[in-house]
Amino acid sequence: MADAAPPVPARPASTVLLLRDGAAGRLEVFMVVRHREIEFAGGALVFPGGRVEEADGALAGDDPLGAFRIAGIRETFEECGVLLARPRGEAGMVRAERLLAVADRHHGALLRNERSLPEVLAAEGLEPASDALAHWAHWVTPASRSKRFDTHFFLAAAPPDQLAVHDGLESVDSIWIEPAQAVAEADAGKRRLVFATRKNLEKLARHATVADAMAAARSATVVRVQPEMVRAGEGWRLRIPPEADYGGDLFETLDAPAI
Repeated sequence: MADAAPPVPARPASTVLLLRDGAAGRLEVFMVVRHREIEFAGGALVFPGGRVEEADGALAGDDPLGAFRIAGIRETFEECGVLLARPRGEAGMVRAERLLAVADRHHGALLRNERSLPEVLAAEGLEPASDALAHWAHWVTPASRSKRFDTHFFLAAAPPDQLAVHDGLESVDSIWIEPAQAVAEADAGKRRLVFATRKNLEKLARHATVADAMAAARSATVVRVQPEMVRAGEGWRLRIPPEADYGGDLFETLDAPAI
């Protein structure tokens, strides 16, 4: 019997959970609906994110997750127009009026891979706000999948005067939504979630405000999660490490396949 083929390498990727306190005073997260023709998670409600590019490492510094943070900043700008960056030497995020000019000059070239985020920031006198991203989770696609990602999740408070919108290319819709509401709408058949998105929404729903969620993320230890399909009783379940703090270790997979 021939040996099984080795698993496909998991591509480094980054995802940002952009947060705000909504009109009702409760935490909301920005999510986009993937274009149905996208190979991975087509039609699903997801957080903005994508693969880590080689150029992202140029601003990584000594942080072992630096390239992932820069990739998250770049993907958030590309996918929803929010730029987590500061004018050089200043404490506050870039203001909306300046951001519009930056986007007008660079957004298209960034999407076409004609310009890197380090080049954009250098040209505009900006610095990435890497410290504004709190490490939240680390998920790796199961070894059995033909397309795999090694994804780090980050929380970030949305700059209050920047407008988050979907790009109309990879994403066809967007919404600010309370985490528990997103899960409830998926349960009712109104939304499609991949397993990792569902579990991170459930975990995020434990927190009432942005400040609560950010504080929890900065004080927690992130545990690597690579779901594994295992037999449980007469059926199958997805198993993840209980110490990852998702409320257990065996789960039904009612949604799209894990991450």
